[in-house]
Amino acid sequence: MITGASAGVGRATARKFARHGARVALLARGLDGLEGARKDVERLGGKALVVPVDVADANQVEAGANQIEAELGEIDTWVNNAMASVFSPIKEMTPEEFRRVTEVTYLGYVYGTLAALKRMLARDRGVIVQVGSALAYRGIPLQSAYCAAKHAVQGFCDSLRCELLHDKSRVHLTMVQLPALNTPQFGWVKSRLPRKAQPVPPIFQPEVAAEAIYFAAHNPRREFYVGAPSVAVITVNKFAPALLDHYLARTGYDSQQHDGAEDPNRADNLWHPLPGDHGAHGAFDTRALSWSPQFWTSEHRTLIALTLMALGVAGLVALLKNR
Repeated sequence: MITGASAGVGRATARKFARHGARVALLARGLDGLEGARKDVERLGGKALVVPVDVADANQVEAGANQIEAELGEIDTWVNNAMASVFSPIKEMTPEEFRRVTEVTYLGYVYGTLAALKRMLARDRGVIVQVGSALAYRGIPLQSAYCAAKHAVQGFCDSLRCELLHDKSRVHLTMVQLPALNTPQFGWVKSRLPRKAQPVPPIFQPEVAAEAIYFAAHNPRREFYVGAPSVAVITVNKFAPALLDHYLARTGYDSQQHDGAEDPNRADNLWHPLPGDHGAHGAFDTRALSWSPQFWTSEHRTLIALTLMALGVAGLVALLKNR
C-alpha cells in the first residue's frame, strides 16, 4: 500500500514492488498518474489496485484501506509517502498553505498509520514505512511547512515505536530519511521563488529511494539514512546546528533555484492534482545519481562486518606465524 503512488518516489516504489510480483495498492489524488502507475505495475508482473484518495481526509484513507483488504487481501506493508510543499519565505506564506501542507505531509502519515495499525495490530504483524527526509532533522529556508511536517513525522514515529515496544508488538515501524531526489515535484509545487525550483544538489534518482523503501519493508530497522548527503547533514546538525544556520542562510536560497525565471502563473498541485501522467522522474536526469554507495553499505552491513572480521582474523594469524 503506497500513498503518493502516482508520481515521483511513490511511482518508482510501486515499480520496485511490482518487479517482485507484489500486489500493490496505489493511493493518490491524480487519476491520470494512478492509471499510469497501474499500467507500470501490471507490465512488471504485479497486481494493481487504484484507489483515488486525498490522504488529508482520514475518512477517505480508512475507506481506501477497507477497499484494499476487500479487493487485494490483507495489507502487510503500508508505505506513507504522499507530500505537499510550498517554496516560499515564511513571511509570504498564508495560514491556509501551512495547514494544507501539514494536513498532507504530516497528518496524512498519521491517518495512514492509524489505518494500518487498525488492521496490523489485530494480526500482530506488518510493516509501516514512513518516507522521510534529511529535512526531518534539519530545516532549511524556503521550505518551512514541509520541513516542519517531516520533523513532526519523526517525533510521531518515536512515540509510536516506544508504544509498540511496550506492547511487545510484532508490527514493525521504520523511517527512511531520503536525500534530494529527481522527482516531478519541483515543476508542480507551489512556488514564490524568482527562479525555477530544484532539489539541493547532489541529486539522486527516485529509484535510489525506491530501493531503500523496498529494503526497509523487508528488513525493518529503526531508521535508514539514504545517501552520504543525508548522513552528513543529520550528523553535522547534531553537533553544530548554529554553523548550519549560517551556512544555509548564505547558500540555501541559490541552491534551491536554477535555470531561469519561474512563471508566477504556472499551475500547482497544492489544492488539486495537475492533469497528466508525470511519471517518476523530474527534469534533472542529466544531473542525478542512480546509485548510493553509502546505502549499499547499509544494505550489506552484515556482509561487510563479516568480511572485515575475516580480514582481521587473517591478519592476526599471519602476525602470529611471523613471530
